[in-house]
Amino acid sequence: QVQLVESGGGLVQAGGSLRLSCAPSGRSFNDNVMAWFRQAPGKEREFVCAISWGGHGADYIDPVKGRFTISRDNAKNTMYLQMNSLKPEDTAVYYCAADVGHSLLPTNHRGRRLYDFWGQGTQVIVSS
Repeated sequence: QVQLVESGGGLVQAGGSLRLSCAPSGRSFNDNVMAWFRQAPGKEREFVCAISWGGHGADYIDPVKGRFTISRDNAKNTMYLQMNSLKPEDTAVYYCAADVGHSLLPTNHRGRRLYDFWGQGTQVIVSS
């Protein structure tokens, strides 16, 4: 059974940092686009950032640019999200996702429908 497992969430004060990890089991996604989404209470799940198979291409939503960094270590079959200068509005459940149909970021990479596999999510709470 293929699974994506997120870890690294927690409670942090505003201005602090966290690093999330996403480790697949059951298969490798080293050749595929992967992404992070988040869902705040009472809101829809939203795209945060995505990365191409080799890590050379990445895209971020404006609210996290300059604060979040997506990366991947294909030797470890793991994707990361380094989150710095966290704000209370970053509070959400963070999900990793994999798109088995693409290696480079397609034009619709911000859409949830593109992604074939999802993790269960990890909670991030940023206190003010």
